[in-house]
Amino acid sequence: MLDLGLEGRTVLVTGATGAIGRAAARAFAEQGARVALAFRYQREAAEALAAELSGPDGGRAFAMPYALDDAASPRWVVAAVEEHWGGLDVLVAAARRRGARRDPHTRFEDVPEEHWRPLVADGFVPAVRTVQWAVAGMRKRGWGRIALVAPAQAPDGAADGEFHAVARAGLHGLVRGLAGDVGGDGVLINAVCPGPTSPDRPPTPPDRPSTPPDRPPTPPDRPPATPEDIARALLFLCSAANGTITGEALTLAGCR
Repeated sequence: MLDLGLEGRTVLVTGATGAIGRAAARAFAEQGARVALAFRYQREAAEALAAELSGPDGGRAFAMPYALDDAASPRWVVAAVEEHWGGLDVLVAAARRRGARRDPHTRFEDVPEEHWRPLVADGFVPAVRTVQWAVAGMRKRGWGRIALVAPAQAPDGAADGEFHAVARAGLHGLVRGLAGDVGGDGVLINAVCPGPTSPDRPPTPPDRPSTPPDRPPTPPDRPPATPEDIARALLFLCSAANGTITGEALTLAGCR
């Protein structure tokens, strides 16, 4: 059996109450890792998951709030893990906002900067902040794994979704560029890009399009990937078994 080398490792999962984040947290816990669950709104769900994953000694998981729009939040959650367990080995950044688009009734050239700047920043800046704080300790300890969850269609663009595409392409650029900088310090960073996932997605709000601008519709003859499929990819990329894969974007879209 492949030894993933995750026993006793410390893992921070942002977006831990989402379908992918929850599946990832369970997958790491099953391998003996200690898991910190960062959530935005669903405190009860996060604390219930932490209780589920804590194990007999009650100390293998805990939950804490994390806000994408709070500049101090990434620093706080990373510091909390490092203080609680003495260091952070793995970051799974699964918290993200979906479907940021400009007003479809406004031409691209007429969108004022104060409108498009948040569309870019909201999809890119929180991940940069979290990676910055996480990677510092990893470099000092000489080992670390980082995985960003990003849309499969990030570089391609879509109608009314230009600024969203810029942000997601920026995530891919971050992964590609940072990989060369931190690889010599034992830190690997990759992106995992899911297509539509099933079955655990909440209903689409009535004021948002049913298909986000970066996501094609699912062909009826090919099933979408499940959150557990995505979690298994995250598990390998963030394990000791992965010694060379870095700077890559792995697309897992069962519908494509």
